[in-house]
Order: sequence, then C-alpha cells, then structure tokens
Amino acid sequence: MLYFSRWKTISIWAVVLLGVLFSLPNLFPQSTLDTLPNWMPKRPMTLGLDLQGGSHILLAIDQKALVEERLQATRDDVRTLLRDAKIGYTGLSGSGRSVQVRIRDAADVDKAKDALKQLVAPINSGLFGAGVISEMELSEPEPGLLKYTLTDSGINYRLSSAVTQSIEVIGRRVNELGTTEPIIQRQGNDRILVQVPGLQDPKRLKEILGQTAKLTFQFVDTSMPVEEAIKSHPPAGSTVLYSMDNPPIPYLIEDRVIVSGENLTDAQASFDQRTNEPVVSFRFDAKGAARFGQATQQNVGRLFAIVLDKQVISAPRINEPILGGSGQISGNFTAQSANDLAVLLRAGALPADLTIVEERTVGPGLGQDSIDAGKISAIVGSILVVVFMLAAYGTLGWIANLALIANVALIVAVLSVVGATLTLPGIAGIVLTVGMAVDSNVLIYERIREERRSGRSVVQSIDIGFQRALATILDSNITTLIAAVVLFFLGSGPVRGFAVTLAVGIITTVFTAFTLTRWLVAEWLRRRRPKELPHGYVRLVPEVTHIPFMRVRLQVFVVSIMLCVASIGLVFTKGLNLGIDFTGGTLMEVRAKSGEADVGDIRARLAAAGVGEVQVQGFGLPSDALIRIGAAPEGDEAAGNVIVTKAQESLSADYDIRRTELVGPTVSGELVWTAILGVLAAIGAILIYIWIRFEWQFAIGSTVATVNDVVLTLGFLVVTQLQFDLSTVAAILTIVGYSLNDTVVIYDRVRENLRRFKRMPLGELLDLSDNEMLSRTTMTSVTTFLALLALFLLGGEVIRSFVASMLFGVFIGTFSSIFIAAPILIFFRLRPAWQMVPEDGLPAK
Repeated sequence: MLYFSRWKTISIWAVVLLGVLFSLPNLFPQSTLDTLPNWMPKRPMTLGLDLQGGSHILLAIDQKALVEERLQATRDDVRTLLRDAKIGYTGLSGSGRSVQVRIRDAADVDKAKDALKQLVAPINSGLFGAGVISEMELSEPEPGLLKYTLTDSGINYRLSSAVTQSIEVIGRRVNELGTTEPIIQRQGNDRILVQVPGLQDPKRLKEILGQTAKLTFQFVDTSMPVEEAIKSHPPAGSTVLYSMDNPPIPYLIEDRVIVSGENLTDAQASFDQRTNEPVVSFRFDAKGAARFGQATQQNVGRLFAIVLDKQVISAPRINEPILGGSGQISGNFTAQSANDLAVLLRAGALPADLTIVEERTVGPGLGQDSIDAGKISAIVGSILVVVFMLAAYGTLGWIANLALIANVALIVAVLSVVGATLTLPGIAGIVLTVGMAVDSNVLIYERIREERRSGRSVVQSIDIGFQRALATILDSNITTLIAAVVLFFLGSGPVRGFAVTLAVGIITTVFTAFTLTRWLVAEWLRRRRPKELPHGYVRLVPEVTHIPFMRVRLQVFVVSIMLCVASIGLVFTKGLNLGIDFTGGTLMEVRAKSGEADVGDIRARLAAAGVGEVQVQGFGLPSDALIRIGAAPEGDEAAGNVIVTKAQESLSADYDIRRTELVGPTVSGELVWTAILGVLAAIGAILIYIWIRFEWQFAIGSTVATVNDVVLTLGFLVVTQLQFDLSTVAAILTIVGYSLNDTVVIYDRVRENLRRFKRMPLGELLDLSDNEMLSRTTMTSVTTFLALLALFLLGGEVIRSFVASMLFGVFIGTFSSIFIAAPILIFFRLRPAWQMVPEDGLPAK
C-alpha cells in the first residue's frame, strides 16, 4: 500500500491543490475577489442567518379561512347562476364544508342541476399523481335540496394553488425591499419558508409578509347611521368596518366591490402637491378604469371607501367623475408606510391569509459576534489538536497535521463549491471534524506501533498498519455519517448546516487518511529510510497495558443502571429545561444601548405592555439579557406575533434586539415528534449497519451502550438545566455517532481477535481487545475534547449548551464503549460455531 504510481501522486495533489484554491475566496473580502482573474474561483461559503444576520420566517396558509372563502364564493355562484336561469330557490346557506340550496319548484330541480353543473365540473389539478379531480360533489339528501360539498382533493387543490400563488406574491414583495438572494420555497402542503439574509429591518419584513393586501373600492352605506348598525344589525349586503385611525372610526360599507386591486397596473409612493403629505398614487388597467369611471360618474356626491384587508384607509366624497383611470390614496401615512403600501399593491394580493408559525431573526451585530467567536474557537481548537499530535507522535504528528490542514481546506472548498450554508453549529461541525479527523491517523499510527512491537520491520509495520486500519476507519466513520444523514433530512436551518459540515468532514477525512497521509508517510520512508519509528514526547497510557476491565463489569453495570434509573427519574420529576422549539413561545436576546441590562426594568416594561409569562435573565455580557415569553394558546398562532410586536416596541428605545425566535404551538408539537423520530431513526440505521457488518450480538451490545449514553446525557441536561432544544438533539445524535464510532473500533478488534485466538476465554479476549485499543481511545477522546473545549470556552453563549452536551458525550461515549458495549458480548455468549474450531481442525469439546 506504500507504492504510488505517478498518476496517483498527481491525482492526490491535484485534489488537494484544487481544495486549497477553492477555499481561498473565504480568506479575502469581496472587493479583493472582484480584482482576481476570471479563471480563479471567487465563490466563498454562504453564511447562514445566524452568522450574517437576517430573518427565517415560516408562514402557514389559514386552511379554515381558505375553505370559508371558497364556500362564500360558491354561495355567490349559486345565487348568480340560479338568478340568471330564473329558477326560484330558498334556504341558501353554508356550514362546515358544504353549501346547500332548496329549489322551490320540483319541476325545476333538473334545470337547476344543469345550471349549476359548472360547480362539479372536473378540473385539471396539476398536482402530482392527482390528475383530473372534482372540487365539489353534489348530493340530494331529500327531494329538491341540493348539497354541494368540498372534496378533500378539492381542498388540497385550492391549498396547493394558494401556496403557489403566495410564493409568487411574496417573491415580488421581498424583491421590492432590495434584499440579496432571498430564499422563498414551499415547505409541506400548506407552508412557505422565507429566508432573507442580511436584512436590517426584520419588523418591516414581517409587516410586508403579514398583510394579505386585498384592496377594494366600495361605497359607504348611508341608509342607516353606523352607530345604529353597530348596536343592532347592519342592513343586508352591508358590513361595519373600522378605519386605521387611532382610535378607529367605524364605517358602514356596502359589500359590493366597485373595483379591486386586481385591476391595478401600478402603485407608487408620492407626495400630495397641495398638502405635501405622503400618498400612494395608483393607475388602473382598461377594465378597472372603465368600471371606476362609470361608478364615480353615476354616484357623484356619495362617499366611497378605500378598504385594505377589511380596514378603511380613507372614505372620500366623489365630487366629480374620475375618468382618467388613476388617482391617489391618502391617509395617515409616513413616507415608509406609503412606500410599503405601494410595494404591497404592486406585488398583488395574497390568495389567502398567512400566519407566522415560526420566526428566527438574528441582528447583524450578533451575527458578526458569532463569526468572530467561531473563528477564534476554531483557531484555538485547531492549535491545541496540532500541538497535541506533535507531542504524541513527533514526525508522524507533523504528517498528520499537514493532512489535517488539507482536510479543513477540502471541507471549506466543498462547502463553497456546492453552495452549502455555513451556520454557527456548522462551525462546531468543522471543529468537531478536526478532533475526529485525528482519529483516523491515530488508528493508523497506533496500529503501526503495534505491528512494530510484534517484531516486524518499519516498512512492514507501516504497510500492514495502513491495510488493517482501513476497515476499522470505514466502519467507524460510516456510523457517524449515518447520524449526519438523518440529521440532514429531519433537521432544519442551523442543525441541517451542522449535518452537512459533519458529513462532508467525514468524507474528506477518509480521503486524506488513505491517500494524502499514506503518500506523505511513503515519501518520508523513501527519503529518510528510518531504522525505527519516530517517538513522541508524551504518552497518555503505556504502550502495553493489562487492565482487567471485565473483572469489574458487574459492578460497572450496577452503577450504570442506577445512574440511568436516576436520570429517567429526574427527567420525569424535575424535567428538562425545554427550549421554545418544544414548548412554543418566544425567545429574545437584547443588548442595552448603554450600560448594563436591567433585568427588573425589562420585566416592568414588558408587564406594562401587557406581555405575560415572562422570564428574564442575564446572558453572556453584563449588557445582554435573554427574555423568554410563554407560548400562545393552542390554535392561536397570530397571538404570538402580537406579543412579539408589543415586547419589541416596549424595549426598542433603550435596547437593541439582537435575536428573536418565535415558535408557534403547532410547529413546536411537530418538532417534538421530529426530534424523537430523528434519534430513533439514527440509532436504528446504525444498528442495522452493525448487524450486517458484524453479528447480532454486536448490534445488541451497541444498542445497550447507545441507550446508556442517551439516557445519561438526558440526566446530565436535567442536572445542569442546560436548555434542551433542536441543537441539543443534534448534539445527542452526534454523541450517538461518536459513541458508536468508538464502539465499532473496539468491536473490530474483538472480531479480529476472535479469529486469531479461537480457544481464548471470551472475558480474556475482551480485556485484550480493550487494552490493545486503549491508547487509540484515549488519544481520540483527548483530541476531540480539546477541540470542543475551545468551542465551549470561546464559541459564545448561543451554542454553549450544544457544545456542553457533546463534551459530556465524549466522556460517556468512551466509558460505555469499554465498560458497557464489550461486556454485553459475554452475556449473549458470543461464540459462533466456526470460532470454536481449535488449531487441529477437530470440534472443540
């Protein structure tokens, strides 16, 4: 394995150099990149919202309102069609998902069905696998009573259409704000994900997205005083609407729409030439201009209302016909509100009401702080690992460090080329990869030392060391890769960024370990022709140990079981400190504009603003505070947005809002199940792989050790009361992958020794395997621990609980691999028949 042809050498270094070349754009500002030659890569990694600031907003279509609106339209259609056909009817009403009407004359029933046949006409849905559908079904519960019911396929069709139209409208609205590279995409059946990086004014974005922007021009009904209509009932065909003034003014408005915003061709913010007040100038298309001109010509002297989303902007009097097809909307506008209204009108109305069910907003200041903290922690962690490898392996440590630098360059290059998003947990993924990447080199080097101790030459030891370490490295890294894949498909946002970085890091680690490291070692051998392997300056454990691990297995089992029972008891009694991902609610991070954050003052301000269920605590620097607001009532997603607005307005004078996260009750419930399924899916997939690669006893041992790790980690989280959120679930999945990585390495040695020592008692064989891998286990644990420790101390408050969980996981994963996973094999009598055959070929007795 130490011979490399010329084309292999060229290929290896070509990949490394390309990695360095494509990673370089991340070291220079954009102004410098613009001056580089065109042939050079210029695309840096895309920074996530948590690093560059911006807003992540998940919108949900109000399905109930959509159905009600469709039923209202159906009632109007039934009324119009029957009147046009001159068919008498009564009892036209709607409830649930149905509209029914009674035909007065039994002889007209067939004629009525024919007049209304367009309601049940098949339509091409355009939905995958649905084809032609019927939006409504006709039934006749009793003679003369026609009942039209919305079908499930019809509702799904309207929902899908509303989502598609809404994406187009939202895209136009967001683009009008002048933002760069917004992400607007469908999520599920009834949701839309909007991500706007680098946004300076998240509040304005919410206002732009939150309005349906249905503009209508309707007449004011003067047949009854509006006060009387409020006290009793408004006349048929009219509704009481309120203005946008403070306090709001009631108006009695006719339901009939003269012209709507669909007929607008343009809308611009401008200033009234007489009063110099901000107004919105608009222009109708030909159809709208004709209808508006005719209506104003026939109703000179009447009041007409300009209505936006069922609120009256203004209600001017028609002094003369407006025939030019243009006009202006005046009200209590500021320059920005007039511009926002113009943006909404140009973009068009949303086909349905949208509710913000999840919001995660990071201010640019916090984003830059996160970048700085991530860079410092990554640099310090890398330096610690590099120094440790030099101290442990000397010259071979230098080679490992060169491979490590190339590995990081390849990770950055791949993330840059594929356009992956780098998040703060993604930086944690790179730091973790630095720690774990060393594991491959440690496995190789420790195997080389072991072969040398058995009497082989230096060249033979290195050659066989690489050969025998290959399967172990592949098995151990595949388990972590499975956890990363599950995280990617079940996670979202920053967690998905962590999964991508971890997966890419695993692939580049295997590549550098078996190509670049091997080439460098081979070149060192060829040039130096050493007579002995280089020695390091420190060893964590002696080269050969004889620790009787299996002798204390029962005692360790008892202690472990007691700790697991205690952890489960704490989870059910004291409980986890659940984050808003699982409870719903709002999390706000604020920083005082001057001086220190006054927790008492913040509480008082929020209470005065009517914000209840508030927890305020110090966070990070003395000038920072973390605010947690309770969840909105189940089913009332909009209430959370109102609470956030109140909280922000009450604090904005003296505090900068650095981060806002809002999770509605619906989304939080879904995230709970996603987290549970993620952990179970990861464990299940990894155990199936182990079962296939080893034996069923190994899979059971891995299961017990993994459950032990997860339960004890939950106990650690309860005791420390660290926040348990989606990033913590990501940490637990990473712990699962890391622990199984450790377990698989030991199991691989157990499998090898089972073939070598067919008559050795299993307890002794397991002790031998544990002792042979002890040096590798401690080396890997220390390097990973050092990398994570730098991240914990220097990475900032935002990911501290995330990293703390992984630090604990490194310790507990190492413990369970030795004291839980291996001894389990004794309980399940790991002795396949082929391993019971002694050297003489006769069956064992």
